[in-house]
Amino acid sequence: MDMKLEIAKSLSAACGVAAEEIAAAIEVPANTDMGDFAYPCFKLAKVLRKAPPLIAQEIGEKLEKPDFIADVKIVGAYINFFMDKHFYTKKVLETVLTEKENYGKSDMGAGKTIVIDYSSPNIAKPFHVGHLRSTVIGNALYQIHSQLGYKCVGVNHLGDWGTQFGKLIVAYKKWGSKEAVEEKGIQELMRIYVKFHDEAEKAPELDDEARLWFVKMQDGDDEALTLWKWFYDISIKEFERVYDMLGVKFDAYTGESFYNDKMAAVVDELKEKGLLEESEGAMIVNLEDKNMPPCLIIRKDGGTLYATRDITAALYRKKTYNFDKCIYLTALDQNLHFAQWFEVIHKMGYDWYKDLIHVPFGLVSLDSGKLSTRHGNVVLMEDLLHQAIAETKKIIEEKNPSLPDKEEVAKKVGIGAVIFNDLYNTRIKDVVFSWERMLNFDGETGPYVQYTHARACSILKKAPDFTAENIDFSKLDDEASLNVCKLLEAFPSKIVDAAAKLEPYVLTRHLVAISQAFNKFYHDNPILNSEAEVRQARLAVVVAVKTVLAAGLALLGIDAPEQM
Repeated sequence: MDMKLEIAKSLSAACGVAAEEIAAAIEVPANTDMGDFAYPCFKLAKVLRKAPPLIAQEIGEKLEKPDFIADVKIVGAYINFFMDKHFYTKKVLETVLTEKENYGKSDMGAGKTIVIDYSSPNIAKPFHVGHLRSTVIGNALYQIHSQLGYKCVGVNHLGDWGTQFGKLIVAYKKWGSKEAVEEKGIQELMRIYVKFHDEAEKAPELDDEARLWFVKMQDGDDEALTLWKWFYDISIKEFERVYDMLGVKFDAYTGESFYNDKMAAVVDELKEKGLLEESEGAMIVNLEDKNMPPCLIIRKDGGTLYATRDITAALYRKKTYNFDKCIYLTALDQNLHFAQWFEVIHKMGYDWYKDLIHVPFGLVSLDSGKLSTRHGNVVLMEDLLHQAIAETKKIIEEKNPSLPDKEEVAKKVGIGAVIFNDLYNTRIKDVVFSWERMLNFDGETGPYVQYTHARACSILKKAPDFTAENIDFSKLDDEASLNVCKLLEAFPSKIVDAAAKLEPYVLTRHLVAISQAFNKFYHDNPILNSEAEVRQARLAVVVAVKTVLAAGLALLGIDAPEQM
């Protein structure tokens, strides 16, 4: 039940203004003495041409209050609604207990497809901490939209083509060996790639040699493509290990190479539509009318660019998936790149260009140099996750050394802490890793929410007799119980809000709020030792909180351990 909307419908019937418009203006007062919901009548003054206090009075006289509202009070220009607390807690808790893990699911996206392009690391280079944000934000948006009934297609647009592979082939032939690559994988590929750049500074002809090998790749040369495929397979194997740790999956690994045989047709289409212009030997689409630099399509040497591949990929995805939205998760500094090629799609005459959405995010960094790496300033993702697990295990050894399955719990909590930390603020904000803050079991963190879930599980293990039938919800008459129910009731709308804003933090913050409210409820109210009817009612709150926290964490890509 959307309580704001139900109140808005009653107000709409009394004043004639659309319920959706009224719902958007309904407030939740910080002080519950002023009601649980309040509607300010100031905006109606222009429509009804009366003083706001008079409007409030007149609406109050005509208003038929919904069942869950016990009282309505007019204070100046405000109409304040006071809930029937017993009706409300009963409604909320019965809904959660009935729907269980399906609470918050909806079919609002039924029949609609969303393609989400996320993670997208470069082949033959290590999966580093810079890839974390795109990966976990993309995965959360995938889970959130799926919960709302959308068909989601997760695409990993791998950086698996380009001159860098010509460089890598030259480096392998000069300084590498099959044995070393098979033994050390990406580490060895990175070593010889770095060596190529060092040597090319002294011998620039190496760059010409690399370009020749890339031309061979483009021309279908067997040796070149065999080496490229080998490097690709080694990289995917290592990436999959990190994705497995993060619990992330994709529906398609269609990287840049996938579009090699599809770009010529797109370039021809741009020519036919009179959009391509020559500029200093290169081919561009002029975007002066949009106050943007030109979009480069073909280089002087005839090579294609990121924009060429992105335009081709968008056309392929529209044809293949007929998406309603195609979302791209990349860093903020790529704003111009996406704005340019989105506009090219527009100029090509495709009205679905407006369904292409760039979702930018800030940078990621460490607050100290503690995490040493094997590649200078590159922080390997696998190293970061292993350190998070190790740091968590230390805390478990201090606080609960007899905990069963310590390794598994440390993995769930450590990796969950990394993901939660990334998703806690608006995505545009930079993320800083502070182990002390991130792994704090008392702060606004992943471990705090997981610990609250584990606490609820622990209570329920001691109450095997609990049944969700014949509960007297009128026993939940205290403020702490009501506050928990308010937050549980808001959970489905937070999922919708997170999807609409493409902001997982909406959900992350809400899980912290539920945890804080539940811990106050736990502190204020004896549960297991209370009188029978009170005990059952309070246990219903515990079950509902456990259910919603587990569901919310799953939407963020985080496990909910039952013991910590």
